[in-house]
Amino acid sequence: MEFQQFYLTCLAHASYLIGSEGVAAIVDPQRDVELYLDEAAKRGLRIQHVIETHLHADFVSGHAELAQRTGATIHVGARAGATFPHHAVKDGDEIRFGRVALRFLETPGHTVEGICAVVTDLEKSEKPWAVLTGDTLFIGDVGRPDLSPDLTPQQLAGMLYDSLHNKLLTLPDDVLVYPAHGAGSLCGRQMSTDLSSTIGMQRTANYALRAASRDEFVKLLTEDLPERPGYFLRDAAINRGGAPALADLPPLTALSPAEFAARSAAGVLILDTRPAAKYLPAHIPGSLHIGLGGQFASWAGALVGVDAPLLLVAEDPAGVEEARVRLARVGIEKIEGWLEGGILAWDTAGQPLAGSAELTAEELSERMRGGEKLQLVDVRRQGEWDNGHIAGALLKPLDRLEKNLDGLDRARTVAVQCQGGYRSAIAASLFERAGFTKVVNIAGGFAAWASAKLPVEGGGVAPACGKT
Repeated sequence: MEFQQFYLTCLAHASYLIGSEGVAAIVDPQRDVELYLDEAAKRGLRIQHVIETHLHADFVSGHAELAQRTGATIHVGARAGATFPHHAVKDGDEIRFGRVALRFLETPGHTVEGICAVVTDLEKSEKPWAVLTGDTLFIGDVGRPDLSPDLTPQQLAGMLYDSLHNKLLTLPDDVLVYPAHGAGSLCGRQMSTDLSSTIGMQRTANYALRAASRDEFVKLLTEDLPERPGYFLRDAAINRGGAPALADLPPLTALSPAEFAARSAAGVLILDTRPAAKYLPAHIPGSLHIGLGGQFASWAGALVGVDAPLLLVAEDPAGVEEARVRLARVGIEKIEGWLEGGILAWDTAGQPLAGSAELTAEELSERMRGGEKLQLVDVRRQGEWDNGHIAGALLKPLDRLEKNLDGLDRARTVAVQCQGGYRSAIAASLFERAGFTKVVNIAGGFAAWASAKLPVEGGGVAPACGKT
């Protein structure tokens, strides 16, 4: 048997190739499918099966294009209501190719149509080797139970408890666990950075699996649920019908500074994808910044949505194309054009520029000790805050920031901080768009503050997380 995991860092998304005797199955493919076609060709495999563990809500899947280009059968849960040609999977269904057997388990809870695939490598044993768990079971977490328009989170959480305890946890402890997401995904709260585990390790180490009862599990999963991103249901709907191929999207239009300014004046949102170090000193007033260097697509989906038209600013044409593909991965396709020549061309044409200041952790500490009444806003998640924060900071998570500006004075300086600087630069652009005139980004975020051994309140020093 041949097996490969593909990990897409910007979406914290894992997909898989399973092959044997010239035949391959692809599980939970990302939208741009060339990597699967290339890998299968390199291995001498024909893709005959595409498996969707559920209708993904956080990204647009490439299952339709992959099936169209290979003739493969798409396998998806019977309760998905899929409108593309497919095999409707029910509990206990099995497919075999070469010396591989894939047995499906219906595991509703994260979504009603969720399935998992138990993999047996018949070359080695008749016993299960691994289980591909989709968003039912993560490493260190389980799927969020709020993605149904018809069922309550409590109902879904109860279904998830039953799926875990009556299906997945009946597998032997040495069965490997391969989920569809890792740390940073919006589909869970406490995912590990590990990309695989075993049933036995998750049985003892996964906080959600240690709940003493079904009722305790339901309460644990549904209390303090993070807000569901608005684009989740839209992406699930796109996946229910099957997305068009990326090659079918129209070419992007290069716009002169004058044309770009006119579109912006008409109300089209400018998305600046450059690194924070280039955005902060000089950017188009009112633009939204989300740097390509981090979880760009997820934040674009959460903050922009699928339906808003966009204008792109990038470092170069290659950056424009990269942004276009990554936006399409979450279903954002309405791009009206990009700024030809970038910020330099904009400045040369005499168009206005804005800038945001930046402070180091030490400079922030000095100004706070000096009595300056800064409004320090921490845009991390609740769990990060609980693990340690700067005294006097206000917690306003980035995904809810635009709706949570009450209590802040637009005329006073706002200093914004996250873990490593990526999210705070996004937040700085949101503050500017909301009319705050004095916005300061904290370089290096809480990680830099902790590394400088400056005072921390809460549960201790949170680990540094680089670009988050």
